This record gives sequence, structure tokens and C-alpha cells, in this order.
Amino acid sequence: MSTIQVDRLLGTPALTVSDVRCAGGCRHEDELECAQSTHIVFPYRGVYVRSVGQDVTVADGNQVLFFNEQQEYRISHPVEGGDACLSISVDPATLRELAPASMLQAGGGSAFLRQQQRIDSQTQMLAAQLRHGAAEPLEAETLVLALLRRALGRPAETPAGATVGRRRLVERVKLTLAGDVARRWTLTEIAAETGGSPVYLTQVFQQVEGIPLYRYQLQLRLARALSVIDQYDDLSAMSFDLGFSSHSHFSASFRQAYGRSPSAYRKFTKDFDSGR
Repeated sequence: MSTIQVDRLLGTPALTVSDVRCAGGCRHEDELECAQSTHIVFPYRGVYVRSVGQDVTVADGNQVLFFNEQQEYRISHPVEGGDACLSISVDPATLRELAPASMLQAGGGSAFLRQQQRIDSQTQMLAAQLRHGAAEPLEAETLVLALLRRALGRPAETPAGATVGRRRLVERVKLTLAGDVARRWTLTEIAAETGGSPVYLTQVFQQVEGIPLYRYQLQLRLARALSVIDQYDDLSAMSFDLGFSSHSHFSASFRQAYGRSPSAYRKFTKDFDSGR
């Protein structure tokens, strides 16, 4: 079994928010687990794979995952380093009010139809702000609801042509990218790792995820920056560690995605962490 550490960030009658960190000791599928309640989970560091029956999902910083109450699943960590996630439990009535009906199973319950959904940069930023805390419970609850509205705001639709085989290929591509975020991959190298030709990979990835493969990798790198930026004094060194060609490229991409410079965001996190 993997070693798991859970820190409660918020607990109210409607919402529970926890920071969950897993050491990731099991590279193959671990023991069968069962969710005791419905959780909405935002991975922010590392990567893992979740299997629900034959449905396999790669959990990385570009995804929100849905764990349904009483749903059995298995977790594996094919990439070393473990993972960390922001896990949110919402009472059923609040969840039904937040989530579009098309995302939930029929019958008026609070179970999701899909395992995961891709999130955008603004959702990543809201999750990062929540991890660094809020001064008051009311502020924190408001931030959680804003995060969930953003993450659940668009109905989950399976793109035309997204067959099971194509989705599995895309999940393998995601795992390859997340396993070495800083590497400057070529399409030929990714194809060699995952199967298929470079042309086929680009077509299928766009069909299934709705964005080009290179944009997905960029968003992964920026998501990683959100989780490690407070560990660096030299942001230029961080940009190179994350695989950016230059600090200016990193800074411009970060500002475009999150609406503020990397240095301004780092100051924001340090102010929160110091209690100011």
C-alpha cells in the first residue's frame, strides 16, 4: 500500500477540502478501493493512473477527477515520485446545484457519468489559491464554490470519433508527458513510447482532448510551476528546470495563462503562507 498523508484545509456542513499526498509506492495496480463519498479531485503534483473496471484515466495537473460514492477503483503509480491532490467533498444537494444535469447519472443522485474532465488555466489558478489558504471560512467556501463552478461549468461531452481505443492512446500520451514534464519531446519520440505515427497522434489527441498536444504539454508545465514556484529563489532556474527555452518564454506564458507574472504570484503565495 502507498503511504498517504491527508491535511484538512476546510470543513463545513456543505464542503470538506483536503490536501492529499501519496508517496506512490505501488507502480502496478494497488488493492481495490471504494470511495465512501463523492469527491472532486484536482491533481497538482505528480501523476497516477486510476482504473474503474476497464476505464483507465491518467490523473495529471490538467484534469479534475470524479470519485463517486461506493464506486470501486484501483490506483497505480507507473511514474516515480507519488502525487498530491486537492480533494473536495460536497454534500449531494449542493453538488446537484453546481453540476450540469448532463454530467450526473440519471435518477437525481450525485454520481458523475465520467471519470474526469479537462480543466483550464483559470481553474488551475483557483485550485492553487485554495491550497495556500484563506483567512476566513467564508472566504474559503466562496473560493471553493468558484473553483467548482469553473470546473463543472461546461457539460462533459465525448467528442465525435473518441472511441475507447483512441481514448486509451491519448491516456498513454498524457502519462508519457506527465512522467517527464521538462523533457522537450518530439512527436517521433512520443509515438515510439505510445504507439502510432506522429500524424495519427496529433489528430487523435486533438479529437479527444479538444486542444493540440503541444498546448496540453505547455499547460502541464505551467501547472507544475504553480506547485513548485515557492521553492525557488531563482525563477530563471525554475523555468529551465520545467523545460522552457527561456525565462522570457516562461514568464509570458505564465502571465497569459494566469493573469499575473510569476514573481507576483510567488509573492502572493508567500504572503498567504506567512499569514499576512
